[in-house]
Amino acid sequence: MIGSVKGQITFKNDKFIIVETGGVGYKISISPDTLSKLKNTKEAVLFWIHTHVREDILDLYGFLDREELEFFEMLINVSGIGPKGALGVLGVAPIETLKRAISTGDIAYLTKISGIGKKTAEKIIIELRDKMQNKNTEEKGSTSLRDELDALEALKSLGYSQNEAREALKEVSSEANTNTKIREALKILANK
Repeated sequence: MIGSVKGQITFKNDKFIIVETGGVGYKISISPDTLSKLKNTKEAVLFWIHTHVREDILDLYGFLDREELEFFEMLINVSGIGPKGALGVLGVAPIETLKRAISTGDIAYLTKISGIGKKTAEKIIIELRDKMQNKNTEEKGSTSLRDELDALEALKSLGYSQNEAREALKEVSSEANTNTKIREALKILANK
């Protein structure tokens, strides 16, 4: 199994990158969030790798930090969630927000993810809630998650798409209240 790849990015698009190391180019699927963090392709990068093997497929999924890899691996262990679905989940919100949604049992937040229905969201919560819960998450979780959902709905009511609103909210502090999140997200959206 391949655990990590360090090399130079020779190609990238919105679904995967190719990292060349030792004369071999590895095709690595990445999340949109990881793609947005890759500004300069001239320097060497290190990806933590999940190697997904089936009878006819050997796919590599890359992450810039171990926490993201570990969360991805927890997601794919939920029945009904494959690697591509897990990448989709990771591309929607920061990991901390997703963990709060799971630990607080917020099905509504998870069903807003494209391709995740109510039953799949329930499975994710049932299978991962115990792994996500800790005192810090429980105390702050429901309020901050509610603030994020309210900000998302407000931005959508102002005419922004769900994807635009989510991308802008990713750049806003998760500790901010609803009004601050909306104000900061509007500034970000105005500059795009």
